[in-house]
Amino acid sequence: MTLIPTTHASNEMNPAISMILQGQYAGYEQSPDGYELPGFMLGGEAGLNSEGFGLGHGELVMSSNIDDRFFGKLTLAIADHDGATEIELEEAFIETTGLSYGLTVKAGRFFSDIGYLNNQHTHAWDFIDAPLIYRGLFGNQLIDDGLQLRWLAPTDFYIQLGAEFGRGERFPSGGASNDGKGTQLLFAEFGGDVGDSHSWQLGLSHWSAEVVGRQSDAHAHGGATETPSFTGDSDISVIDIVWKWAPQGNYSQRHLTLQFEYFQREEIGDVELIGSNPLETTTYDGKQDGGYAQVVYQFMPRWQAGLRYDQIEADNRGSDDAILGEAGLDNEGHTPKRTSIMLEHNHSEFSLVRLQFNKDESYENSDDQVYLQYVMSLGAHGAHRF
Repeated sequence: MTLIPTTHASNEMNPAISMILQGQYAGYEQSPDGYELPGFMLGGEAGLNSEGFGLGHGELVMSSNIDDRFFGKLTLAIADHDGATEIELEEAFIETTGLSYGLTVKAGRFFSDIGYLNNQHTHAWDFIDAPLIYRGLFGNQLIDDGLQLRWLAPTDFYIQLGAEFGRGERFPSGGASNDGKGTQLLFAEFGGDVGDSHSWQLGLSHWSAEVVGRQSDAHAHGGATETPSFTGDSDISVIDIVWKWAPQGNYSQRHLTLQFEYFQREEIGDVELIGSNPLETTTYDGKQDGGYAQVVYQFMPRWQAGLRYDQIEADNRGSDDAILGEAGLDNEGHTPKRTSIMLEHNHSEFSLVRLQFNKDESYENSDDQVYLQYVMSLGAHGAHRF
């Protein structure tokens, strides 16, 4: 159970090609249209999945060792939105494999290493949907174009330090300020083993951005379509903790994972409603925080169950409360929270079927949500992180 960073094994096929197929059924007590998290400007893919049967987030992945110094990976995301099939370049990066002194450099488009869950693909998550805090801050996940530097300490105790420098054009930043160098991230990971059956990891990270024109979901007001837009400084601090147990390190029979993440964001700047006439603006001093805790237990081979609890809250101030409310930044006196339970069957490492129930109290009307999901992997796929 010794903690090791993700590595890329060589493949006989060059490049290795794989396909992740996801499908689901979603049932809601409330309508999924107009989903909101009071106190948060939503963007990205923060909304709920379509009701009924549908395809989830499919992925076409190509990866390969380029030579003895570089590894490359490209991921195309395939999904249905509003009845139309969309293909998006999700990842496209190169990464060094042969540098000395524990150094690794990654460049291109990639999932940020902020927090614990963010850099994992959705098919590797233990629950169907993102935690509320990820939905509220990142529109599910933080992806950017940029450069990442990592250093793995040459010690038995796991220590990894890193930094990222991003373009800052995608939500939750925007505008690619500072000549296309709009975001920065510092992160640190520590971990180790406790006896033969326990292991742990602690992560700390801090992300900052100079945001120019970050837009949220548009809405109709007074016959006109208005789009909230934020310009200013944004800072997010994160702590994440993971504890794993498996008898004598044998994960095949039984294992249990405890996972916790807490986020705090502070923003200061201005919010305007694009499309309003005359243009409506307000100063904005935003404070949002929250996180989730979850436990996942494999109680017998191929079967596991999980419980997750989310809670977030916002305390935002500005010179015009009405405009903050129209931008979705009024918490409406409500604390969004949610409880989720899931049962999952893994016939092999390439297939799973999952049933999940959410008691979602994200907004004013409580919602009972039921999901049934399958995830199938065709072809080679890389190992997941600790």
